[in-house]
Amino acid sequence: MRLPLLAHLLFLLLAAGREVTGEMVDRKPNFVLMMVDDLGIGDVGCYGNDTVRTPNIDRLAAEGVKLTQHIAAAPLCTPSRAAFMTGRYALRSGLGSTGRVQVLLFLGGSGGLPPGETTFAKRLQQEGYTTSLVGKWHLGLNCEQRGDHCHHPNQHGFSYFYGLPFTLFNDCMPGEGSDIMADLQRALGNLTMLLGVGLFSLLCVRVCGLLEVSLWLLAVLVFLSILAAAVWYIPFKRLQTWNCIIMRNQEVIEQPMTVETVPQRLLREAQHFIKRNVDQPFLLFFSLAHIHTPLFKTPAFAGKSRHGRYGDNLEEVDWMIGQITETVDSLGLANNTLMYFTSDHGGQLEDADSIIGQKGGWNGIYKGGKAMGGWEGGIRVPGIFRWPGRLAAGRVVDEPTSLMDLYPTLKYLAKDTQPDRQSDGFNLMPLLEGKVERSEHEFMFHYCGIYLNAVRWHPPGSDSVFKVHFFTPNFSPPGAGGCYDTKICLCHGEHVTHHNPPLLYDLFHDPSESRPLTPDTEPRHAEILEQSTKAVERHRDTLTDEKGSDETHSQPNADAGSVQSQMTLDRILWRPWLQPCCGTFPFCGCKEDTTHI
Repeated sequence: MRLPLLAHLLFLLLAAGREVTGEMVDRKPNFVLMMVDDLGIGDVGCYGNDTVRTPNIDRLAAEGVKLTQHIAAAPLCTPSRAAFMTGRYALRSGLGSTGRVQVLLFLGGSGGLPPGETTFAKRLQQEGYTTSLVGKWHLGLNCEQRGDHCHHPNQHGFSYFYGLPFTLFNDCMPGEGSDIMADLQRALGNLTMLLGVGLFSLLCVRVCGLLEVSLWLLAVLVFLSILAAAVWYIPFKRLQTWNCIIMRNQEVIEQPMTVETVPQRLLREAQHFIKRNVDQPFLLFFSLAHIHTPLFKTPAFAGKSRHGRYGDNLEEVDWMIGQITETVDSLGLANNTLMYFTSDHGGQLEDADSIIGQKGGWNGIYKGGKAMGGWEGGIRVPGIFRWPGRLAAGRVVDEPTSLMDLYPTLKYLAKDTQPDRQSDGFNLMPLLEGKVERSEHEFMFHYCGIYLNAVRWHPPGSDSVFKVHFFTPNFSPPGAGGCYDTKICLCHGEHVTHHNPPLLYDLFHDPSESRPLTPDTEPRHAEILEQSTKAVERHRDTLTDEKGSDETHSQPNADAGSVQSQMTLDRILWRPWLQPCCGTFPFCGCKEDTTHI
């Protein structure tokens, strides 16, 4: 009797095991996407840095796949993140700029990621995923009135949001100065002071009887002084209150935010989200507030690196990445979770001062940095994928890839087969798994605002990757490696130099873009320019066709597409009726309870 009973029990256990295994195989994978703000590719150990300690990021690369030519669609936050979320160049969403303002500047503006756009979070949400964004958004909030939240992460596919609806700016930390229209702020401040001095002088003259001054003139001066003070003080001197806030979903829970505790709170929320969703497929986009200035002063990391406060911040980032990885692994989720690490664009070269030293990242051997158009230093970023059991450990991919590739990759892995709109990315899984050797990105286009300033071509059957620059930003002072006079490079007018013929480099042999090719040094010179020009024309057709426009744009630096721009001044500038607020506007103020952190 005992033998048949044992055999029966063994059969039941095997059947149960098959059922569990079947459930794990059939279950859709989880996704943990981790993006650092303004991180240079040369800052990370596995990309060549031997003076900053990044063991946790390096571990992801050792256990997964490292991309060496991973490209952001733009060298600045707002357009790069829009392209990342949608799998499309930012100007398709109206988030390419035409002038000096290249990112959203006020949380109380009306610009942002259009409600009609589709993000990878929205696609996965429709496939049954629980989705979360923890950290930085910087893609707008309201459209027509406070609380309509038309650009909010909740409206773009994220079931849960905790973090910064705007970004971390110097204005968020007293004593760090201001990032937003500093020259305009100075002009308004000087005008207010001048009007005030003039009004006081005329009052003294009138009171002392030295000169007859009409009451009408005094009234006009009083009005102008009050107006100038209001235009200067209310939007600009209260930026810490207006822009630097924390939201949980659509509720403002801290205004202004306490910057010192932001890293711990973001990490806690990301970990809690993973733990809450162990039993169901989830997407977590952990969008760190580091390394954007102002730099954090977390005591546990202060003074620990060899590179001042910037190095301290970078080592804190690495620790946070390690904590997220440990959370995934300790819950037994590693073999069913695709983890991804990247930066939204390259490090900023110009940001430094005499006290702290360098505040921006190191872009390694690559020329340029943040906001410098198509130069590699501003758009070539770390790209690491880890998925034990699915992706071979230690694999290195040197083919051109894009942050925009995440959208079609996540769709493919979530088994989303629904038709979609024009996409500029490609599914990366065949490349990551080693099933193919060539990237589908034969051509890639590089934008500075709405202006197409460079294109790269990876010819079939060749290791070369040619890059054609139609124009490049003017460094200031001349001969410098960045725009130190203006703190950030611009994309138009006198701020750029157009090249005829275009500058041409072979990134395979000259990744630092230091030796322009000529007809004498490159036999295919004419062919490369011709093929690139034809590729630009085909690309332009996709922009105009998508919007139903007959307009064509044959010039590489011309405006393209007829989508409504989200970056016009009237959409960017602060509007009181759009400003999120906890309490009664304009007396906004609240604090999250952080005593448990």
